[in-house]
Amino acid sequence: MAIIDPLARLGIHPRREFLKLAGAGGAALIAAGAAGAETPPGGADQSRLPQLQIGKHSISRLVCGNNCFGAGSHLSVFVNAEMRQYYTPEQVLKTLRRCQQVGINTWQAGVGSLDLYRRYLDGGGRMQFMAIETEHQPTIDRLAKGGCIGIAHHGEATDHLFKTGKLDRVHDFLKRVRDAGMPAGVSTHMPAVVESIESKGWDLDYYMTCVYERHRSAADLEKLLGHVPLPVGEVYLRSDPPRMFKLIRQTKRPCLAFKILAAGRLSEQREWVEQAFRETFAAIKPGDGVIVGLYDRYADQAAEDAALVRRFG
Repeated sequence: MAIIDPLARLGIHPRREFLKLAGAGGAALIAAGAAGAETPPGGADQSRLPQLQIGKHSISRLVCGNNCFGAGSHLSVFVNAEMRQYYTPEQVLKTLRRCQQVGINTWQAGVGSLDLYRRYLDGGGRMQFMAIETEHQPTIDRLAKGGCIGIAHHGEATDHLFKTGKLDRVHDFLKRVRDAGMPAGVSTHMPAVVESIESKGWDLDYYMTCVYERHRSAADLEKLLGHVPLPVGEVYLRSDPPRMFKLIRQTKRPCLAFKILAAGRLSEQREWVEQAFRETFAAIKPGDGVIVGLYDRYADQAAEDAALVRRFG
């Protein structure tokens, strides 16, 4: 499985080009990327993306994810290091302001980003904040006091509880979030989790649904494929998205689909990015949306992705 160069969306792939441009030429490359992106007419905050509804909140169908801000590329330790070096708190704030300019009105992250979100608001920002968390009550309370508009049970924890026969613990979490005054959701990487919750008739406000079941065990992969590809920890199969899309369409609840670019693996070519957005919005419901992480060091990805959502969403 190829590791994707951070310059891939610009069509620049050789490693030596990356090393050369990451230095003095980086600013020029950013400008080149921004020039090709759609900027809303009328300047800041004049644009509005298609919206979905969760509880009383209107949310843009494109939500800013947090993995890139937190140096979690799901690609390699080298890409993680690049993201960590780039995304200082000041740069995250700059990217959030750009998101607001192009019509993205919600940021999804964890409680560790709450203080930075408050800085963003203190600086005049108006984006909303959604979180993922587990059953830790003090954290739920802190998120509620910090202005969070919804909390979903953390996908990794959800899937672990499902695999160990303890999914009912998530039901209690939903009640805790509701009691704290926020919409409650469930995040998962497994269609079987959505299927199970729907069959139980749980009362929840939304799902966060990874379109790739990326953490199968070696035994599961051997059974499914007849072999175990490398690396074992992060395997993305083309046959996965239709399975999750089917469950997304079947539930009446809003769904926020994430990892639609296979954690950057589909960012190698512009046409792949466009295809992923087109196919995702064709497959999900009109009241659903997507969460996409942004690494805007070399291109105006907020504007590029917003343009695709206006086109297909």
